[in-house]
Amino acid sequence: MDKKELMNQFQAEGEVVSVEPYGSGHINHTYLANMNDGKKYILQGINTTIFKNTDELMENILNVTSYLRKEIESMGGDPARETLTVVMTKDGKSYFTDEDGSKWRVYEFIEGAQTFDAVESNEDFYQSAVAFGKFQAMLANFPADTLHETIPQFHDTAKRYRDFEKAVEADVKGRASKVAAEIAFVREHSKEVSELHDMLAKGELPLRVTHNDTKLNNIMIDSDSHKAICVIDLDTVMPGLSAHDFGDAIRFGANTAAEDEPDTSKVSLSLELFEIYVKGFLEGCGGRLTENEVKVLPMGAKMMTLECGMRFLADYLEGDVYFKISREDHNLDRCRTQFALVADMEKKWRQMCELCK
Repeated sequence: MDKKELMNQFQAEGEVVSVEPYGSGHINHTYLANMNDGKKYILQGINTTIFKNTDELMENILNVTSYLRKEIESMGGDPARETLTVVMTKDGKSYFTDEDGSKWRVYEFIEGAQTFDAVESNEDFYQSAVAFGKFQAMLANFPADTLHETIPQFHDTAKRYRDFEKAVEADVKGRASKVAAEIAFVREHSKEVSELHDMLAKGELPLRVTHNDTKLNNIMIDSDSHKAICVIDLDTVMPGLSAHDFGDAIRFGANTAAEDEPDTSKVSLSLELFEIYVKGFLEGCGGRLTENEVKVLPMGAKMMTLECGMRFLADYLEGDVYFKISREDHNLDRCRTQFALVADMEKKWRQMCELCK
């Protein structure tokens, strides 16, 4: 179906003038729709390979955004700019299914704001930390257990470890002998992989609404004030642990090297960026985190990095079937980078814990 015709299936104001590809996202197909009255919308094709149940996905997004809207209004904010607004179809649904079975949704476009794919300044990183912390605070009283798991067991590190061991045992590409050191590294940490979930099971950590993709480019930054205004990309919003959201941001943003840097001597944890993120995240959380949640933030950073490294290594052993690669041994480079970052965190563990205090 033509993109203009797709837009006509939604309760959008005005007539469609143009629809063009937009943004740099890798999961969904995203377009910017321009209307004749100057209004803009985001049209998005949902990736149903990853998000298999569109009803549950959109139910999560509608429930979370409507809750955020009330919270933002109660604080005197502007919900039109500070959370996503889902535009319903003409027959009152949250998404439209075209003749090919593809699923489409529409959001109102947030004017006067932009996203950044990479940290351009310490202030950018700080602003993203405040935004994701505030996201935690505003949803602190939302019943997290009512949300669907859009990707089941996404951050169950113990399950990821079991999957990794299956990949080692199967060794379908005969690569295990080449990565004996990396396999040994994972196994040395096997007793830690269930630590956070064990604390959750014992009631020592609360279940939270978590974003699960806390990269800088999922924050809208106001073009004038340069302050973070809105958390976007809510597809992976699920029940989880605050340490997961914190940890994934550190894994991605406080590494001194690229995620796939072949030279691991360049890989380290920037304690400066770690401190900036801790400060922003806790400020955004506004005292909503428990003492235990603050205490395990370093463990969140370490486990998210280890988990990611395990996933890269398992994919390498299975023949690079999940993560896209652009060169031979790409996933192996990625996994080594993550493990080097874990090792550096362990060297700096005392400082990380002190900064969180």
